[in-house]
Amino acid sequence: MIRNASSNYMVQDLCCFLRQLGVRIEGVGTTTLTVHGLATIDADVDYQPSEDPIEAMSLLTAGVVTHSTLTVTRIPMEFMEIELAILEQMGLQMDVSTEYRSANGVTRLADVTVHPGPLAAPFDKIHPMPFPGLNIDNLPFFALIAAIAQGRTLIHDWVYENRAIYLVELTRLGAAVQLLDPHRVSIEGPTSWSPAEVMCPPALRPAVVILLAMLATKGTSVLRNIYVINRGHQQLAERLGEIGATVETFHDQT
Repeated sequence: MIRNASSNYMVQDLCCFLRQLGVRIEGVGTTTLTVHGLATIDADVDYQPSEDPIEAMSLLTAGVVTHSTLTVTRIPMEFMEIELAILEQMGLQMDVSTEYRSANGVTRLADVTVHPGPLAAPFDKIHPMPFPGLNIDNLPFFALIAAIAQGRTLIHDWVYENRAIYLVELTRLGAAVQLLDPHRVSIEGPTSWSPAEVMCPPALRPAVVILLAMLATKGTSVLRNIYVINRGHQQLAERLGEIGATVETFHDQT
């Protein structure tokens, strides 16, 4: 029996895989898991991990901040409900398709289309919580979305030490971001973006946030030392190019 277990999408995905191997697990989706182990496991299975809510949030953010009509398919709805609720509260217009199942047979998916339109700062601060709260790694994307919304937004990143500091890099592109302490930033929107050359932050999510902000900026911006993005997102520049972005990767020979 595992108590105080995380119930996030990665744990649930692992439980789905183990169940296909014949392991009996009770309490999937809760904080208490009861695992009935097997003396041996001898099974051939074909399993596909469920879709990633952080990847989904990054692509939705690309559509929102560039004021585009963009459809992101195969969004794991159970693990994005809080994020979508906050976006709706901020005034985002979106269409959600009928739900269907992931290849694992369990995860609920839907296609979400976002539409351009004015956004307003949320009524309350935005902060992460363990599942079913707002995903910890989706929080930085809301800093960028807040930068295009009318009003002041407080982002409270209480989990990671100093990660919020890297969100201040958005000021290099014209955003009004004020660091209140190592865990909180205040953002005033909307932003008149201006192109800039920025060194990529060492934290993955803020690094992607800077890249997406550059998509919203007229002109040419340069993001250097993008190893951290390539480590966490597969072919992100190429996939953004497929939906209309002009992103060129190059190796600096100087």
